[in-house]
Amino acid sequence: MDIQSFIKNIKNPVPIDEPDESICKHCGGTGWEVNIIDDKSVVNRCDCYLEQKRQDLYKDAKIPKKFRHCRLDNFTVHEGYGKNKKLNHHLSGSCQLAKTFVRKYPNLSKGLFFMGNCGAGKTHLAVAIISELTLCKGIPCLFYDFRDLLKDIRFSYDPNSPISEFSVLEPVITKEILVLDDLGAWKISDWVRDIVNYIINKRYNDSLITIITSNWMDNPKKKDEETLADRIGVRLRSRLHEMCQEMEIEAQDYREQTKKCKI
Repeated sequence: MDIQSFIKNIKNPVPIDEPDESICKHCGGTGWEVNIIDDKSVVNRCDCYLEQKRQDLYKDAKIPKKFRHCRLDNFTVHEGYGKNKKLNHHLSGSCQLAKTFVRKYPNLSKGLFFMGNCGAGKTHLAVAIISELTLCKGIPCLFYDFRDLLKDIRFSYDPNSPISEFSVLEPVITKEILVLDDLGAWKISDWVRDIVNYIINKRYNDSLITIITSNWMDNPKKKDEETLADRIGVRLRSRLHEMCQEMEIEAQDYREQTKKCKI
């Protein structure tokens, strides 16, 4: 290096790299934080590691994009707009049930079963529960739409399918908490009955919590409408009585209300 270049570098030194703000200041990105307690070094998991683990659990729950905003604190318990807005006790009660479930978990022996008409908020509540449990308590959860589950299983039977029936069912029967959304959307057949009974019975025998939603009820208002037992079978309906605390929600279709409000 000549003298002119040397002087130039002194006047214009190479900038020193700024610290990477994405690296935790407490653990340096190791995931372990060292603290001195009574003159002894104590190593604990850093908060950044626990937070990342919770975020990973939330992603692994496979919540559909359209429901990722669902939380218990933004669940609407009122119906109507303006002067017509009023508290719906069914919605309020179901929301309180969901909050109690989250607060008490894992000290629970039963799951939840939300029944009601379309747009009553059943899926919102189910998603809100597993969102809270993954992000706040670090509980492994999984969301599965009933129709999508059956389609995925059927697809696994294709000789050219990259997935197997086991790879589809394994997380469904082993995840600590499963949300099975819109049960009964696919009318029962021998094959559907066998699949659903296997999933429910396996989780029941392994004492795993299941949260279920369904648009079908035990006593529908319309006389010619099928019952929940018609859709899923009497045996499975009886098992759900054992393994879930049930909540029937009567409410206006939230999506229809929103549509009318915008018009």
